[in-house]
Amino acid sequence: MGDPSGVGAEVIVKALAQHAPADRRRFVVVGDRETLERAAGTSGSDVAFHAFGEAGSAGSIALAHVPVAGLPGRFGVLDPACGEACYQYIATAVAMAQSGSAAGIVTAPINKEALNSAGHHYDGHTGMLAALTGAPSSFMLLASERLKVIHVSTHISLKGAIDRAMPERILATIRAGHAHLRRMGYEAPKIAVAGINPHCGENGLFGDEDDRHVQPGVAMARAEGIDVVGPISADTLYYRAYQGAFDLVVAQYHDQGHIPIKLVAFDSAVNVSLGLPIDRTSVDHGTAFDIAGTGRANHVNMLCALDYAARLAASRPAA
Repeated sequence: MGDPSGVGAEVIVKALAQHAPADRRRFVVVGDRETLERAAGTSGSDVAFHAFGEAGSAGSIALAHVPVAGLPGRFGVLDPACGEACYQYIATAVAMAQSGSAAGIVTAPINKEALNSAGHHYDGHTGMLAALTGAPSSFMLLASERLKVIHVSTHISLKGAIDRAMPERILATIRAGHAHLRRMGYEAPKIAVAGINPHCGENGLFGDEDDRHVQPGVAMARAEGIDVVGPISADTLYYRAYQGAFDLVVAQYHDQGHIPIKLVAFDSAVNVSLGLPIDRTSVDHGTAFDIAGTGRANHVNMLCALDYAARLAASRPAA
């Protein structure tokens, strides 16, 4: 459900309300009953909930209620109790996915300040999920119909992102993106890697990281048979990918990947975590405290995240 003070509960109830009653049986919401029912009331969504594991009325949605003390009981406030709730909801969902009682996880937005104020020191969902599942590393992929971007690094400083862009990490990012697209039906994905510096450094004039770090990572991936090119200057690469020249762009840092995809697919891009032993998708927006509880939150992104998760569940290899 994400942060109880944010728009997560609202976009969930709105999205599930659009599913046919029989289709709602596929979903279990992990969160707080009172918050979800309050969101349903403010948004005018006629959805009902029943306890997970029990039989419900036709069209009602299974709810794994996770009690957390001290929730503020209203939307639009920053509160450590909400940060604790974020952590507890995610931990519960991870346990369900690891046990096989859920095929995957779809997450609503959390507030990083609230999460950290509750004593859970993560940079966001992706790092927390890696820690909870024991994954050595993870990757953020933003997927839309015409543009898909995977990141070498995300929630770190720009200086830290440059330091992290080593050949081995770039190779691992390319591998993760290639494997994901293969799973999603791309027989031979075409991948392009963005440069770090303007014009990829202009042969050292604007920095040598592209020559020393990016090129070797790309070369190693090509040696494994992956159809990848780069580094390519980022100021032209995204346009080429959007026009169909590439199936996936490897972005070197957070804003290099987020800005173009939010420009062309702000409401429909889905955040997908790669490198984890479980499947997870998410909306690609924040808690929006300023409109939480007003009934004005757009739930299209949640519908897209649910749809992508269903496609992942359908593509899971047989046990």
